[in-house]
Amino acid sequence: MRNSFYENPILNSPYREPTRHHSLDAGGQPTEFEPINTRRPSSLITPVPMSKKRRELSFDDRQQDIDLSIVDGLETANGQQYDPVPIINEIRKYMKEWRCLSNSRDWGVTPVTARLIKHWRHHKFQSYRPFFCQLEAIETVIWLTEVARRSKTNRLNRFWSYVESANATANPELLRLAMKMATGSGKTTVMAMLIAWQTINAVHSPTSKLFSSGFLIITPGITIKDRLRVLMPNDPDSYYRERELVPVDMMSDLSRSTIVITNYHSLQCRDNFEINKTARAVLQGRGKPIVNKESEGEMIRRVARPLMGMRNIVVINDEAHHCYRERPDGQARDLTKDEKDEATENNKAARLWINGIEAVKRKLGLNAVYDLSATPFFLSGSGWAEGTLFPWTISDFSLIDAIESGIVKLPRVPVDDNLPTGEVPVLRELWQHIGVSLSKRVRSSLPPHSIPAKLNTALQSLYGHYKKTFDAWQDEGIETPPVFIVVCNSTQTSKLVYEWISGWQTENENGELTTKKANLQLFSNFDNDGNPLARPNTLLIDSREIESGELSNKFISITRQEVERFKRERIQRGDRSEISDAELLREVMNTVGKAGRLGEQIRCVVSVSMLTEGWDANTVTHILGVRAFGTQLLCEQVVGRGLRRLNYDLNENELFDPEYADILGIPFDFTAKPVVAIPAPPKKKRTVCSIIERQALAISFPHVIGYRIEFPHECIRAEFKNESSYTIDHNIIGSSRTEMSGIAGKGHQLSLRQVQELRMSSLSWHLACDIVSRYFLDEDSNPKWYLFGQITIICKKWLAEGYLNCPGDTAPWMLAYYPEILAQASEKIFNAISSTQIGKQRIKAVIDRGRPEGSTHNVHFQTSKEIYRTNIKKCHINYVVCDSGWERTFARVAERHPRVVSYVKNQGLDFHVPYRDGIDSRIYIPDFIVRIRDDHPNGDLLNLIVEIKGVVDKKAKITKETMLDKWIPGVNNLKKFGRWDFVQLEDELGFDHQFADYVNFAIEKNTLKKVA
Repeated sequence: MRNSFYENPILNSPYREPTRHHSLDAGGQPTEFEPINTRRPSSLITPVPMSKKRRELSFDDRQQDIDLSIVDGLETANGQQYDPVPIINEIRKYMKEWRCLSNSRDWGVTPVTARLIKHWRHHKFQSYRPFFCQLEAIETVIWLTEVARRSKTNRLNRFWSYVESANATANPELLRLAMKMATGSGKTTVMAMLIAWQTINAVHSPTSKLFSSGFLIITPGITIKDRLRVLMPNDPDSYYRERELVPVDMMSDLSRSTIVITNYHSLQCRDNFEINKTARAVLQGRGKPIVNKESEGEMIRRVARPLMGMRNIVVINDEAHHCYRERPDGQARDLTKDEKDEATENNKAARLWINGIEAVKRKLGLNAVYDLSATPFFLSGSGWAEGTLFPWTISDFSLIDAIESGIVKLPRVPVDDNLPTGEVPVLRELWQHIGVSLSKRVRSSLPPHSIPAKLNTALQSLYGHYKKTFDAWQDEGIETPPVFIVVCNSTQTSKLVYEWISGWQTENENGELTTKKANLQLFSNFDNDGNPLARPNTLLIDSREIESGELSNKFISITRQEVERFKRERIQRGDRSEISDAELLREVMNTVGKAGRLGEQIRCVVSVSMLTEGWDANTVTHILGVRAFGTQLLCEQVVGRGLRRLNYDLNENELFDPEYADILGIPFDFTAKPVVAIPAPPKKKRTVCSIIERQALAISFPHVIGYRIEFPHECIRAEFKNESSYTIDHNIIGSSRTEMSGIAGKGHQLSLRQVQELRMSSLSWHLACDIVSRYFLDEDSNPKWYLFGQITIICKKWLAEGYLNCPGDTAPWMLAYYPEILAQASEKIFNAISSTQIGKQRIKAVIDRGRPEGSTHNVHFQTSKEIYRTNIKKCHINYVVCDSGWERTFARVAERHPRVVSYVKNQGLDFHVPYRDGIDSRIYIPDFIVRIRDDHPNGDLLNLIVEIKGVVDKKAKITKETMLDKWIPGVNNLKKFGRWDFVQLEDELGFDHQFADYVNFAIEKNTLKKVA
């Protein structure tokens, strides 16, 4: 039987809640069964691909280093344990019910929050659309804060009580909410959503204690701090604008936020002045010890001066697994020396981090602390059970969830080799075989630049597959190369591996430099003549030193030549500003794989220690570990550096295609299978934009947000017919009767008929309010309430004459309590009003006052789709993006027709048409705008909206009716946006004839006008 996981790992759309997951056996292995048609429950079990060489071990044996099935030690005085997994799964159920509520008034959130949620869910994003996991994370925080926290029922409030109790046990001075999101699933976007939600609510409700406009964002290093500048509203690359996370009219509210981004190192109380031991002794004399440290207040003032004076700010922790309070009485497993050293460093960092946050609370006050991490687990040596999930975790989108949704690459690890001995392939647990050979004692007795044979094998093996990938990318014309990363345990090892890979220079007996050839040619930093390349292919970095902002003399000497070359290249690019060596290397590292930046052509990165968290290079295809990996948490963190996807284009099934990262030397227990895979390079991206030399061909258009109808003398009446009847639909209200029963005793029945009763006058009032606010608006989109009396009379007549039908247990009162039913009934009444006054009404479009017009001048985006190069005399934009061959065909038709002055494909224009499909408000995006010379008596051009349809379905009919009955007459009646018309073409082979027929008809119509 085939194994569906390996053949088709991606089951779900990244933009919708997962509905399928692969079956795993009791040992966490993918089975050969078909996928299960439900969402995967949150679980702390990591699927482990068993080595084919290993005997069948029990699952407990394979997970012996981390017990993820319990939450050891997180307990209250009565012994209750805090295991967040059941809570996370239960929250999911409530969230799903809440998310399905169609009327925002039932959400229990503020109007601002409702507006933001609608925007995130339904806005037509031009570039990056939020993933479901991002929406789930932010909506879970919102639901807990605004709904469950304020609920008066234990059914919901208990979730907030759980969060408070979990924090009281592990963070007695703080209130933390953690969101578990796989690496590459977009935590920065969630941070931006958190800031927008909090800030805009705080601006609109300044007295509310739930919201704040002050934020302290804390990161584990300078690299992430630099990258998170996109969270500043005024940054040139601000996510709020670039990713359209905030409606345009709310951006001014967002600008009132105060955001400070820092790394946890800055929370250390520093010396007020530098003083050596001798000077300290002299100054101190026989007196008390000299106090030379900052106070908490001074530290807060230095770190977060812009937040001084604000109260109850919000802290956001990125990579929050580094922030925890140690448990003093906890029991830790036996650790090796390396593991103890790492645990000591982790605990020191965690102590500084959480102490700093508690100091902020004491001095400024804290509203909440939001934690984001792919691995929000307690680390080794923390005193808590290693690998225990933070008990204040409220949402979980794990790595396997991300893989099944295609959001990240699929890691592949060794599961077999051709050696007859050993239970695990050598290249999977490489350090066990080479660690001793790389110790200082053994290295001193070996020839210079010699590496252990098994490390050589690992490098050559992985490089062989890398070369195939590199060649495939070259053939496809990809401008940036794939990236190969090596993670080493020490500066000594990294220098050895770096020089072995990329070549090195030594002095001969005459004092002259000689170059030793690189062992991996694509990674060589020297040309064939032995001269250093102007642009190195391989980069050596020390993550810890770069994050600290200072480089040791030893590391500076190792990288001196490469640093000088990067400085020269930087000057050649036109940047002559002063920059330190650490800042320069950080800039190179942060721009690996980014076209037009300093690190764009880096092919190999050799890293001392783990590569920096937050490093967002998405071109990584191969990873080699040359160090010990004590825990699966560390494995997942390192592997995560290579899991960011390169290509985010959906395939014909509306899913992402699989991408892979090949992993050696990291005993990462995740699903893998030996597969001979042909490297699949990403599609080349092109920039689609307006061309300044073609600005005479620019096309502008109105931003329509609705429609209003004017009646002469505003005398409203209606005549009802059979089609005016409305029957309440049982499918909308769901179950109307429910049997209730206890364990024993008499049961009873709940029925909707017992719930409410309303007078006829109240029902007509509700109907009239809805009709006026929905259909009768003035030029400023304000309801014409002075028509309320006339419309109330019409509603009473509709009810009295029996046009409302209530089958089964439905009843008239439901009009007031079900917005869907009210909207459908209102539409019936309005249609009767409108049809009664045919010829007397006049429709006008309602224009967005904040941005009344759009233009082709603003088009600028990238695409990997097929493109058609436009005629320089016909189009302001350089390319037409071809979603199908039909767009290319019509572009040619438009360019050939002599009456076409200019045209544009509606992509990146933000040109859309609002319409209603029943009770739902929707957005329609037409295909083209074409400007035609149709010999109009006024001499102006006709703006023709062209829609290309292969299948005329219900939606196509509704949108066509909206265009012809509302948008076109509504805009034309305004008489300030030119003349507009609409045509729908339905036959690709006849596009040219259909289009020509329309143009000829328009010309004939104008000729008759001239004659008249």
